Amino acid sequence: CQEMGKPVAQGKAEVLKCAYLVDWYAKHGAEFLKDTEYPALPGFSKSFVTYQPLGLILAIMPWNFPMWQVIRMGIPTLMAGNAVLLKHAHNCFGSGLFCEELLKQLELPEGLFRSLIVDVPEIHQVLEHPLVQGVALTGSEVAGRAVAAKAGSLLKKAVVELGGSDAYAILADCDLAQAAAAVVDARVANSGQTCIAPKRVIVEKQVKAAFEELVLERVKAKQYGVDYGPLVHPIGRDQVAKQVRDSMAEGARLLHGGPEVAKPSDDCGKSFFPPTVLTDVQPGMTCFEHEIFGPVIAIIEAEDEADVIRLANQTKYGLAGAVFTRDLEKGQRMAVKDLEAGMCFVNDFVRSDPSLPFGGVKASGLGRECAAFGMLEFVNVKTICVK
Repeated sequence: CQEMGKPVAQGKAEVLKCAYLVDWYAKHGAEFLKDTEYPALPGFSKSFVTYQPLGLILAIMPWNFPMWQVIRMGIPTLMAGNAVLLKHAHNCFGSGLFCEELLKQLELPEGLFRSLIVDVPEIHQVLEHPLVQGVALTGSEVAGRAVAAKAGSLLKKAVVELGGSDAYAILADCDLAQAAAAVVDARVANSGQTCIAPKRVIVEKQVKAAFEELVLERVKAKQYGVDYGPLVHPIGRDQVAKQVRDSMAEGARLLHGGPEVAKPSDDCGKSFFPPTVLTDVQPGMTCFEHEIFGPVIAIIEAEDEADVIRLANQTKYGLAGAVFTRDLEKGQRMAVKDLEAGMCFVNDFVRSDPSLPFGGVKASGLGRECAAFGMLEFVNVKTICVK
C-alpha cells in the first residue's frame, strides 16, 4: 500500500490471497511433480517422464500486485526445486525484500530466494549469467518482448505475462445489472491497474443505453480510499489522462469522470484519477487500440452477436475475456470457440486463482502461471526408458 497506493483493505486481501496460494500448493504441488507413467516402448519394461528443476530462475515482477505477483511465480517455482532471483519494480524494492524475509520463515535453504536491488540495465547481465536457466516476467509488452528476445538469444526458457485489452461481451439477453456490476467492480479494483480488467466493453446496441445507466449508477457509488486509490505515480496518472483526452478527441463521448475532475480535498498527492466511463468508442480510437492502465471503462456498440465477437477479437492482445448471457450453452460456446484469449469467464469478471492456469495468447504473453502448468514451466521434462 505504501509503495503503490492501493487501499489498505485491498492490500490485506492481496496478502490473504498469497496465503491461499501457499496453502493450495502445499496441498497439491507434490502431486504435480510425481513421475508420469507411459506405455513401455516395444522391448522395454518401463517408460516414464520425470520432472527435474532447471536451476536458477530470474523473476522480473511488476508493482501493481507487489506481493501476489512474486508469490504466484515464486512458490511453485521453488517447490519444483529451483532457486529464484527476484528483480522487483524499482518502486517496490521494499516489497521484494519483505518477500525474501517472509520466505525465510518457510525454512528454505539459505539463499534459495533472493531479492536483487538492481535497475533495468543490469537485468540482461543477470540473465546472461551461466547459472541462470530461465526468466519469468510480468509487465508491459515492450519489456516482455525485450526480455523474451534476450532469453531466446541465450536459449533460455522465458515465461512472459504481458498486457491485455480484455473484451467483455454484453449480449442482449443477459442480466444487465449483473453485467454492469461485474464490469465496474473489475475495472475499478486496484484503481484499474490490472492486466485482466475489462478494458473494452462490447454491448449489443439494443441494450446499450440501459447498460450505460446501470454502469453509471455503480460507478458513482465507488468511494475513493475504499474502492480505489491513487494511481501508482503522477507519470502513470498523466499517461491515463492523455489516453482519455486523445480518445475524446477521436470521437469517444465522456459519460463520467475524466481528467478534469478535481482530486479530493484530503488528497495531498498528484496521482488521483477518477473512475471514468467513455462510450461511442470505435476501432482506431486510443481506448480501443491500446491498454489503459487506469479505471477507464470503454463502451463499444455492436450490431449483433457476430459483431460482438468480431470487435472482441479485433486486438493484438489475447489475455482474458468474458461473456454475459442467460443462455449458458451459448456463453460457453462463445468462450470456448470464439473469443481469442487465454482465459474466458461466463457471467462474471475474470480473476486469477492458483487452481487454474493463468496466461494469454497473441501479444499478451508466453507460457502459464498457476496450477500444474505454472509449476512445470521451469522443469526438465525428462523421458526415461528402462529395458
